[in-house]
Amino acid sequence: MIHQYKLNDYNIVLDVNSGAVHVVDEVAYDIIAAYETTPRAEIVAQMMAKYGDRDDVNEAEIEQCIDDIEGLRDAGKLFSDDNFRDVAVNFKTNNTCIKALCLHIAHTCNLNCSYCFASQGKYHGDRALMSFETGKRALDFLVEHSEGRRNLEVDFFGGEPLMNWNVVKRLVEYARSIEEAAGKNFRFTLTTNGVLIDDDVIDFCNREMHNVVLSLDGRLEVHDRFRVDYAGKGSYANIVPKFKRFVESRKGEGYYMRGTYTHHNTDFTNDIFHMADLGFDQLSMEPVVCAPDDPSALTAEDLPILFEQYELLAREMIRRQKEGRGFTFYHYMIDLTHGPCIYKRVAGCGSGSEYFAVTPWGDLYPCHQFVGDERFCMGNIWDGVKNEALRDEFRRCNVYAKPECADCWARLWCAGGCAANAYHATGSITGTYTYGCELFKKRMECAIMIQVAEAEEGGALGDGSCADGCADCGDCTDCH
Repeated sequence: MIHQYKLNDYNIVLDVNSGAVHVVDEVAYDIIAAYETTPRAEIVAQMMAKYGDRDDVNEAEIEQCIDDIEGLRDAGKLFSDDNFRDVAVNFKTNNTCIKALCLHIAHTCNLNCSYCFASQGKYHGDRALMSFETGKRALDFLVEHSEGRRNLEVDFFGGEPLMNWNVVKRLVEYARSIEEAAGKNFRFTLTTNGVLIDDDVIDFCNREMHNVVLSLDGRLEVHDRFRVDYAGKGSYANIVPKFKRFVESRKGEGYYMRGTYTHHNTDFTNDIFHMADLGFDQLSMEPVVCAPDDPSALTAEDLPILFEQYELLAREMIRRQKEGRGFTFYHYMIDLTHGPCIYKRVAGCGSGSEYFAVTPWGDLYPCHQFVGDERFCMGNIWDGVKNEALRDEFRRCNVYAKPECADCWARLWCAGGCAANAYHATGSITGTYTYGCELFKKRMECAIMIQVAEAEEGGALGDGSCADGCADCGDCTDCH
C-alpha cells in the first residue's frame, strides 16, 4: 500500500508498510499512481500524452523511471508487503508486565473548566485526595507487576495534582528509596494547570520530574474563556509568569505547554504562535474531548478549517526554523530514520494491559479517560487486576483488530488510535473515532512534509524503517 499527496509544492509518496518516504517529480508521481493497475506500455503512452511536450520527458526517461520504481519495489521500499498482521495478535497476548501508572493524586481542581472531560477533576464522582498509603501501595504494586522491566513510568495526574503536593513529594521520595534494591528506574511526570506553582514546586520538579505538562490554551481571551476559577475569573494572568519562570529554570527542557482547542477557536494556530512568541518552544495543542452536543464540540464544518490550520502551522514552523526561532509541536514529532518500533506501531499505548490509571481509592482503570465508568473498573492495587476478560480485550486491541483500519495508510503510525476515544464515539474500544482519524492523518501528512523540507535544507531523509534505536522504552528484550 502507498499513500500519495501534494503539500507545500512537494510530491510525496509514502510506502505504508515499510515507512519509506519518497519525494518525486510530477511524472514519477503519476507513474507510481498508475503502476499497480496499468500495463507498462499504457503507462508510457499516458505519460507521453500528458508530458510529451516537455523537453525533459521522452519514452526512454519514462521507461527508466518505471525501472527505478520496480527497483524500489524489489528493495521493499515501495509497494511493500505487510509482514506484521500475522504476529500482531501475539504481541500482548501473554504479557502480564505492567510498565506505567497514572496516579490520580487529586480528584479535585481549583479551576472550573466547562470543557473538562473529567468533570472539573471529580470524574463524575466524589472529590478526593489520594493518601500517601494508597500511593505507596500503588508504587509497590507497579514494582511487583513490572517483571524484568527496568524503566517504570508514573504520571501524577488530576484534577490538579498540586492540590495534593506533599503526598506527591513523599511518593517520589519513597520511590527513590526502593528503586535501587528493586532494580528499577522511576521516571515521573506531572500535569498541572499552574495555579499553585511556587519555588518549592519548581525546585522539586527540576530535581525529580522527567517531564512536566503545563496547561495553557493560548491567547488570553481563548484561555480565559474556559480555564476559570470558581468565581469565574480567568487564570491566564496568574499562570503565564509562573510558566515562564518554570521553563526558564528547566533551561527549556523536559516540559510541554499543552493546550486544548474547541469549536470556538478553530484558528488554533494563532494560539500556538502566541505561546511560541511568549518564549515557549515545546508545544502541544489537542482537540477537545466532549459530548457532540456540547457547544465546544468540533463539528463537521470545522474539519476543513482545521486541515488548513495544520498546513499553515507546518509552513510557519519551517519558516521560523529557518529564521532561528523554531519550536517543537508534539504531533509533528516523527522519526523517519528509525520510526517507532513495530511493537508500538501495532499495539499502541498499552492501556488496560500494561498501563493503568489509579483512583484516589486505589481502583484500577484502563486509563484516565475511563475513570468514573464502573464498567471499566479492572481491580485494585491490593488485589490486582480482577477483570481478566476486560484485560484480554485490551490486549487484543491493536491496529489489526479494527476493521476500519485495514485500508488506512496511517495505521502503523497511530496503532489504531485511542481506545477511549473509540469507545466514547462508537461504544467499542475496537471501533474507530472517525473525526480523530481525519485529524491524525492530516497531522501525519504535515509532519512528513516538514521532514522533507528539513532534508531539502541539508539533512538526509530517512527510509522509515523500524530499527533498534528506541530510546530504551523497555518494551523490547534488549531494554529489560
